[in-house]
Amino acid sequence: MGRIGKLVVCGVGLIGGSFALALRRAGVVERIVGVGRRREVLERACALGVIDEIADEWASALDGADLVLLAAPVGQTDAILAAMAPHLKPGTIVTDAGSTKRDVVEAIRQHLGGALADVVPAHPIAGAEKSGVEAAFAELYMGRKVVLTPLPESRPEAVQKVRDAWEACGALVVAMTPPEHDRVFAAVSHLPHLLAFGLVDDLAGRSNAPLLFSHAASGFRDFTRIAGSHPEMWRDICVANRVALLEELDAYLGELARLRMMLVEGDGEGLEAVFERARRARNAWAEGLPIRTAE
Repeated sequence: MGRIGKLVVCGVGLIGGSFALALRRAGVVERIVGVGRRREVLERACALGVIDEIADEWASALDGADLVLLAAPVGQTDAILAAMAPHLKPGTIVTDAGSTKRDVVEAIRQHLGGALADVVPAHPIAGAEKSGVEAAFAELYMGRKVVLTPLPESRPEAVQKVRDAWEACGALVVAMTPPEHDRVFAAVSHLPHLLAFGLVDDLAGRSNAPLLFSHAASGFRDFTRIAGSHPEMWRDICVANRVALLEELDAYLGELARLRMMLVEGDGEGLEAVFERARRARNAWAEGLPIRTAE
């Protein structure tokens, strides 16, 4: 890919910091500028070598910028775009790393209406339980998928620039429409997080919580691992994608009602059939084999 003279990262945490480190490792970026809410975080990013300098305002950050990555929680996107819009120059490509796309695209159209050709929304499918710039590492995106959701107005050169950047990080890049993206990730990401947070909160609020947690083992740890994720980020994701998430939650409540009835009736055969179908699907997915769709 062509070199990035000046990269601006807004939100230098795990996602934004790892993007910066990966591009630095690939040798395709000359200068990395950090923007964010908290000066101490940016100073820490500088000390760790994640960014080269701090911008206290968007005017200086965007001056001469080639590529901007918005990696703050999606709930901040509207305010960020409103602040940067007056200072955005033609030719500066803007992308994001948000886990939802409908709300991001709405904010983009509201604030960056005159620059849509240079905007390419995206979502890296990567993360970790730990957050913050200290958790960032250059290998985060190696072999991981990144979904691009270009706008109809996005010019091909801008899409290619964003694709090249993520591929330089080691990512596997695919494309979806924003609505398709939100439906898919409501099912396979947002719903599992909602369930994990809910289960841990339920158990932690019980009078015998110490007893319960003292006997929790690997199954509980595996199921609830993602409940250790960033609360603010997941609050914003769930609210932003609540339409698709409610559809998935309602479908899952129907499945739970079906399982409950099997328990009420002592239907061991029915339970075993569900467990066997789930086992086959999960193992096929884990082994990279085709998933058999429901007949």
